[in-house]
Amino acid sequence: MSTAAPALSDASAALCVVFIFLVPLAGAGLALINTGLGRSRSAAHLMMASLFVFSIAALAYFICGMGWQGFAGGPAHTLTIGGKPWSWIGAEAFFERRLALEGSTATLVALLGMLSAGLAALIPLGSGADRWRLSAACISTAILTGLTFPIFSHWVWGGGWLAQLGANYGLGEGFVDVGGSGTIHAVGGLTALSIAWILGARRGKYTVEGMPSAIPGHSSVFVLFGCILALVGWSALNSAGAILFYGVAPAQAALIALNTALSAAAAGMTAALITRTRFTKPDASLTANGWIGGLAASSAGCAFVSPLAAVAIGIVAGTLVTFSVEWFELRMRIDDPGGSISAHAMGGLWGVLSVALFMHLQGGASGQWLAQVLGIATLIGFVLPLTYGLNLLLNYFHLQRVAAEGEHQGLDLYELGAGAYPEFVTHSDEFSQR
Repeated sequence: MSTAAPALSDASAALCVVFIFLVPLAGAGLALINTGLGRSRSAAHLMMASLFVFSIAALAYFICGMGWQGFAGGPAHTLTIGGKPWSWIGAEAFFERRLALEGSTATLVALLGMLSAGLAALIPLGSGADRWRLSAACISTAILTGLTFPIFSHWVWGGGWLAQLGANYGLGEGFVDVGGSGTIHAVGGLTALSIAWILGARRGKYTVEGMPSAIPGHSSVFVLFGCILALVGWSALNSAGAILFYGVAPAQAALIALNTALSAAAAGMTAALITRTRFTKPDASLTANGWIGGLAASSAGCAFVSPLAAVAIGIVAGTLVTFSVEWFELRMRIDDPGGSISAHAMGGLWGVLSVALFMHLQGGASGQWLAQVLGIATLIGFVLPLTYGLNLLLNYFHLQRVAAEGEHQGLDLYELGAGAYPEFVTHSDEFSQR
């Protein structure tokens, strides 16, 4: 698997454009899921924040993100270690000034990268729901999409050192992440973990004894409809990533969509069965988190595994996400209203690891295990400290959490001056303790 950008035929480029045009549906799905799992008195705020965050991400990526990410075979800054060149950051011009904007592969990479950055930026909104200031979310997004995301995406999709592990050290095919299990989901999910740590829990989430209280989301309809939109968007994203970054034939798009859907379905059903067994009834929010975890896990190897493997990946993802939500909430005392950490970070990390497992079982190249583990180590050992440190620094200069008055009143009225549901009473605290 070459680290140079594959040359696309006209048919491949045209199909890739169609897939990229469908990717924003994934963003709409995430926005609905985050909003539905939050309180009704912050619903308009979450939807507005989703629009703002996606817009900020597009602008930040345009200004410098694509410059840092670059594309395989494009200009990059390299270090020579052991007589071999290692690409560590892109060297494209800012504002995409040197891109040939006539449908070239680099242009498609820039467009897909911009939308991927937006998706990564939407993930932390779920963990910061009901208490994250709109201005702080916008600044944090600019940092994520202008620096953190492009650096890691260069290492994976831009021909960087993780992608070069195969060519330089013979570690399988190098780090493989077709649709962003690590690059989008894990980066966004680890940022969500940082935000949840910095903001702290919502008022009333924990009793004085430290036990978590249930604060139900306000709209299961939003959440479950968002899951369907996310499936369409991520099937398109996975297909576009496979064609653009790994030179997969357009005909493989059917297999990719099949694997994506099977993984999501298996994960969602697994979560539903686990909650049905434990709580006598299936839980809608955990089922949705499991579904998204299945999408996250499917993305890394969707083009290189069998449908049976996709089902197995989804089953593990659904199980992992269901118990991870409880572990973070009960043991770590991390309040994550949208389940973003479990669904995206944990699901994404499992997806990265699953590539090595199932490619090996299907006769893949040796050394793939180490390449994938190095990618996971980079996410946990570099991306997490970086995104936490940058957001902690931001919190020092610009407080990220809304005032107690705003949280009690609801972010709709406090920050926007109008509620999402003005004809209904949306300020009940019956599910929480003050």
